[in-house]
Amino acid sequence: QVQLVESGGGLVQAGGSLRLSCAASGRTFSRYTMGWFRQAPGKEREFVAAITGSATNTYYADSMKGRFTISRDNPKNTMYLQMNSLKPEDTAVYYCAQEPRRWPPTSDEYNYWGQGTQVTVSS
Repeated sequence: QVQLVESGGGLVQAGGSLRLSCAASGRTFSRYTMGWFRQAPGKEREFVAAITGSATNTYYADSMKGRFTISRDNPKNTMYLQMNSLKPEDTAVYYCAQEPRRWPPTSDEYNYWGQGTQVTVSS
């Protein structure tokens, strides 16, 4: 059974940084592309970043390029999202996901999802 557990969210001031983690279990982590998505209140879930199984390729939403960095540690079965220069508009619940059903992996059609972690950026 696949489980994805996010952690690292919290309250931070604008301009600050956070690092989110997504711990995966249930199958061979390195085989699967992983993604980060976020959903703000009253808005649709949106793509943030994705990374292929071997970390050879990464994908970012345009608004996150240069501020967010996705990475993974396959031996630890963990994916990360380093978020710098945070803005109030980055406030959302952040979700990790595994195994996209479409390519490129920028749509929210993934087979497995975590429960989410709240990120709140104060102005």
